[in-house]
Amino acid sequence: MAFPHRLDAPELPDFSMLKRLARDQLIYLLEQVSAGHAWLLSCVNSVALNVTSSSLCPLLPGKKDLFIEADLMSPLDRIANVSILKQHEVDKLYKVENKPVLSSSEQLCFLVRPRIKNMRYIANLVNADKLAGRIRKYKVILTPQKFYACEMVLEEEGIYGDVSCDEWAFSLLPLDVDLLSMELPEFFRDYFLEGDQRWINTVAQALHLLSTLYGPFPNCYGIGRCAKMSYDLWRKLEEEEDSETKGRRPEIGHIFLLDRDMDFVTALCSQVVYEGLVDDTFRIKCGSVDFGPEVTSSDKSLKVLLNAEDKVFNEIRNEHFSNVFGFLSQKARNLQAQYDRRRGMDIKQMKNFVSQELKGLKQEHRLLSLHIGACESIMKKKTKQDFQELIKTEHALLEGFNIRESTNYIEEHIDRQVSPIESLRLMCLLSITENGLIPKDYRSLKTQYLQSYGPEHLLTFSNLRRAGLLTEQAPGDTLTAVENKVSKLVTDKAAGKITDAFSSLAKRSNFRAISKKLNLIPRVDGEYDLKVPRDMAYVFSGAYVPLSCRIIEQVLERRSWQGLDEVVRLLNCTEFAFTDMAKEDKASSESLRLILVVFLGGCTFSEISALRFLGREKGYRFIFLTTAVTNSARLMEAMSEMKA
Repeated sequence: MAFPHRLDAPELPDFSMLKRLARDQLIYLLEQVSAGHAWLLSCVNSVALNVTSSSLCPLLPGKKDLFIEADLMSPLDRIANVSILKQHEVDKLYKVENKPVLSSSEQLCFLVRPRIKNMRYIANLVNADKLAGRIRKYKVILTPQKFYACEMVLEEEGIYGDVSCDEWAFSLLPLDVDLLSMELPEFFRDYFLEGDQRWINTVAQALHLLSTLYGPFPNCYGIGRCAKMSYDLWRKLEEEEDSETKGRRPEIGHIFLLDRDMDFVTALCSQVVYEGLVDDTFRIKCGSVDFGPEVTSSDKSLKVLLNAEDKVFNEIRNEHFSNVFGFLSQKARNLQAQYDRRRGMDIKQMKNFVSQELKGLKQEHRLLSLHIGACESIMKKKTKQDFQELIKTEHALLEGFNIRESTNYIEEHIDRQVSPIESLRLMCLLSITENGLIPKDYRSLKTQYLQSYGPEHLLTFSNLRRAGLLTEQAPGDTLTAVENKVSKLVTDKAAGKITDAFSSLAKRSNFRAISKKLNLIPRVDGEYDLKVPRDMAYVFSGAYVPLSCRIIEQVLERRSWQGLDEVVRLLNCTEFAFTDMAKEDKASSESLRLILVVFLGGCTFSEISALRFLGREKGYRFIFLTTAVTNSARLMEAMSEMKA
């Protein structure tokens, strides 16, 4: 089935309900003895009917101090800010850190991730109180779920009976109108490096909650081992509570689950769309960014929320950076023209202007100044880094040209000690695009890296190898040899031979072969026009279409994996590509143009921009659900044993 062309975009569901639901459950937990996921689902209908939190949560007396883990502070602020917490008898807020506790409250509440180190921290605090003969009440709220291992630690430390444990099933944070995040950056390392499957249940519960609130998904597609496990567990939950969604009209027509390791290349490339560059330069955290004095043109930093409500940002977020300055300067001229209208006004017109327009113009002026400042700061940093040369090297790696020159550039990058993270990223990009490094290059680059940045990075190389990000070619496994194996494999129908051939290709990316099959490197006569992009490749200056986005485009076009068998094989995912299609009689044509894309292991702003472009071209609207927003630096840091 072909896409409809340039239809009006369908309306997005209202995801503010997810915030209300999370806030109500947190308040309930702060005031009650126990609650869990069953309570959460029982409240769904109440929230949908706009029942207020006070009617759900009868107040209990008693002030308490709340200890919050550092990486939960930003998500919590988006759900329930300090004033809301204070209304519900939270007296003082503390950060969970290795310092003596100064709280004098008789009730202590801990809001933490289910991590062993957090349980040890709480156990030390409770045991210190016991030694001092102090009696207090302790409550631990674990989010997004409670693990048996955490309770075991409390039992080992001898405080299990002194502490009450609860689960805050907060796993979906709306960062924007079309972007939901689970805010689980550790998902990538836990699953794709350690093989830890504990977050699969969290993903399944999140999908179950979405289908409960917004109706069933008629069409499901996915690729990857993690995607398959999440899907299977989610389906079990749906079967157990079949009545929850039975008869509901679907609001979202398609869902696509994708593992991050299907496409490491896109995540490793430098971002050149505005939102991606802001993330690479300043780090967008939980939908907001801290702009320093170099951007604000003052002596203070400013925390800015980046979403569709920022009118200036919303118009430039998906633009290639080369177009942004021109747009902002035109915007500044238009704004000045609106201010200049005041000169010819009489008193009545001036009064209307001040009461109706001036506030909006001032807000727009403030945002415009910030984004111009951000662009200038990005330009300075990128010029200093010789960004153009870096991009040229990346494009050469993607296209498979001048590999020796690119390797020399990476060696020089390491020798000049530009950045340990950047050097690792370039080595990984070289490895994946070339199906592993030839042994001589692998040993040479590794030796130079360890000499330049220190032998303590040795474990990081082991991690990258295990994850398939930085590997060494086995003898005979040159690119041509691998391609020959694959072409033989595709024509070979014997199941046994296929299994043998694939086990020998484990952890190989086969990027070059996939790139040819899916036409990821556009062939353009003359220069690629970034002002009027023709395809999703614009997010990488016309050099490369993100593999993840191309897979999604191709599957949606076919409404299945049919005709993509060879691509699936090259991705080593023969057993983990799935399609599940239900009858569409209840789904409206509007809902069938809404697609939820679930990135397991993180997605980049470049991928989001590319799919938004595809949606505009084809009359679809994409909604993004990710375990966390990622970029190349976060990916490398997750693999690194050198913690900042």
